[in-house]
Amino acid sequence: MTKSNPEQLSRKLKVELIFDGGSRGNPGPAYGSYRFKLGSGKARKPVRLDLGHGTNNEAEYLTLIRALKDLNAEFSRTGIDPNHVQLRVCGDSQLVIRQLQGQWKAKNLRMRNMRDEIWSLAETLGSVKYVHQARSRSVAALGH
Repeated sequence: MTKSNPEQLSRKLKVELIFDGGSRGNPGPAYGSYRFKLGSGKARKPVRLDLGHGTNNEAEYLTLIRALKDLNAEFSRTGIDPNHVQLRVCGDSQLVIRQLQGQWKAKNLRMRNMRDEIWSLAETLGSVKYVHQARSRSVAALGH
């Protein structure tokens, strides 16, 4: 990603993406949800996902992958230049957020591959910030 000076960032489209995933049984039936907000507009309705069978961590990663693909498709549909996007990704999974920030190693091959896919999906964006948030904020935003 390209570094931007503060003046350039003030002209970027600010986008917030909140995601959450989990499984019943760990591993078990996996699910996820996400929503995003473009600029000062209204936050979109949460998207709910049935992810099949998996672990909590897999569900978190898979949900974020689907969310970023959806967001990139939205940019294409609306003509938004991804390079002018300042994305803030919020989630309550310490493991996923810290691995995406590069603070924690992704020792598990599946987790490393999903982390790398997310980095690849986000590389065309102007800037990306991964933020850990309290579980209560995810629940309030996504309704579960």
